[in-house]
Amino acid sequence: MSSPADVRKRMPYEEVPGEDPTDSIPIATSSLTGAPLQTADAASCPLSSTQLAAPAASDKAATVSTQSAADASAVPSNFVKDWHNIVLLVVLYLLQGVPVGLAFGSVPFLLKAKLSYAQIAVFSLASYPYSLKLLWSPIVDSMYVPSFGRRKTWIVPIQLAIGFLCLWLSTTVDSYLTDPAPHMTTLTLIFLSLVLLSATQDIAVDGWALTLLSKENMSYASSCQTIGLNTGFFMSFTVFLAFNSVEFSNRYLRSVPGDVGVLPLGDYLWFWAIMYFLVTLYLVLFKAEQRTDPAEAMGVAETYQTIWSIIRLPHMRHFIAIMLVAKLGFIANESVTALKLLEKGFGKEDLALTVLIDFPFQIIFGYYAAKWSTGDNPMRPWTYAFVARLVLAVIDMVIVAYCPTDGISTGYFAVVVAATVLGSFSSTVQFVSISVFMTNIADPIIGGTYMTLLNTLSNFGGTWPKYFILEAVDYFTVATCSVPDKASNAFSCVDEAGKSLCGELTGQCVAERDGYYLVGATGIALGTLFFFGYILPEIRRLVRIPISEWHLKSSKPTELAKEK
Repeated sequence: MSSPADVRKRMPYEEVPGEDPTDSIPIATSSLTGAPLQTADAASCPLSSTQLAAPAASDKAATVSTQSAADASAVPSNFVKDWHNIVLLVVLYLLQGVPVGLAFGSVPFLLKAKLSYAQIAVFSLASYPYSLKLLWSPIVDSMYVPSFGRRKTWIVPIQLAIGFLCLWLSTTVDSYLTDPAPHMTTLTLIFLSLVLLSATQDIAVDGWALTLLSKENMSYASSCQTIGLNTGFFMSFTVFLAFNSVEFSNRYLRSVPGDVGVLPLGDYLWFWAIMYFLVTLYLVLFKAEQRTDPAEAMGVAETYQTIWSIIRLPHMRHFIAIMLVAKLGFIANESVTALKLLEKGFGKEDLALTVLIDFPFQIIFGYYAAKWSTGDNPMRPWTYAFVARLVLAVIDMVIVAYCPTDGISTGYFAVVVAATVLGSFSSTVQFVSISVFMTNIADPIIGGTYMTLLNTLSNFGGTWPKYFILEAVDYFTVATCSVPDKASNAFSCVDEAGKSLCGELTGQCVAERDGYYLVGATGIALGTLFFFGYILPEIRRLVRIPISEWHLKSSKPTELAKEK
């Protein structure tokens, strides 16, 4: 009810001087359904990209440098001149969105049918690399083979690695999902590798956009990113989940009902493995890259020193603290609510349809949120949306509590859709508002490094609590299986194995305490306390600080790392 990754994943939005903030409209994800929310709000990856988040979202920003984008805004765009490079960028970003959509969205939903929340918490670790890519982005920017190309040095081998990994996984993943518990470590490591490779590719593609497009078309870079990433995420989450659903396939795609969906995960991975190979072959044979002047690149050590200097700014420490705790109030809603609905009988095909309905609203909300975030206090809409997300977290728990057990009615489905749309709205407003504020305070001399740092921290604020939230849901849940055979002892049926055994014994699994409500209520209480006790007064103070106080005093007017 709110929205890969994240990813809410899912994308960070960067406004540049001289550019209308509505030119690049972000997409957010919904906590209840996991539709692609902004990647910057990756925690809200549908589930939030559940984040499950958009990112998604799913957590990214257009990495056009502040200076180059400002220069480009003075030159009329010429789409025809760069149409082939624009298409290439969209395709490269789409390829990134495919594994991210699986890791943040579809696979956790598929696993929930047979695993506990604690086991899914382990799998959620696979999404962490996308929120931590700042840690190795200076290496990607600075180390390359000049004769092959600064960006192709990374993109080509990474895409080959993802392709081979998907090809191998396509032969085994369906058997893993049949009985996932013994294979959880393998599945987590595989998808962690896919997300790590996609995050690294993202760094290289962001940087390539700066030279791949001509100066007059530089403003298309963020649009390529938004379209590509969200399309890839949407296909791997919403489209795949629908075609993988037995109910959806039998209802809409088959004349004779079957026992499985029309699109197994193995076949889906095989198709994208071939696509990775074809695109990589095109890059190697037909796409040359401009040679990079070594003087344009900031060294690895210098970039890390710059990042550390930004973090040490007095006001920045308070802003970082806000970003790391701000999502605690609704992270349980965005990480667990959609899974809980599925557990209670809400169909995967209904979930996919909800996301499909929500998707166009996200685009509209992004446009208006950018308009509302202009002015002297872009964080004012952020504070309003914060309260809205807390309220929606309460409403979503009520919706879960009253989920019908005898079939989903049209009225209940409409309520879920409405809550999802409202969640997307509030999440998008928060995402755009904080992105505009971050753009305003970013030091233009080091705009790329500055924005990448802030977006990484914002994303991580929605990622780090997810593991602990999922673990806590199982920890605080008490459920006992009562069997007709008086000689049999009652046993716990919290996890899926216990529930399955209880069903085989014709017993009844009775939930004496559902950890979802306890964890959700605790998060809402903490979020409310943090908001009114610290976040709101601190935000009001930070927005009054002169912009110059956010800049490095010793910044040199040189070309610093512009791409991340």
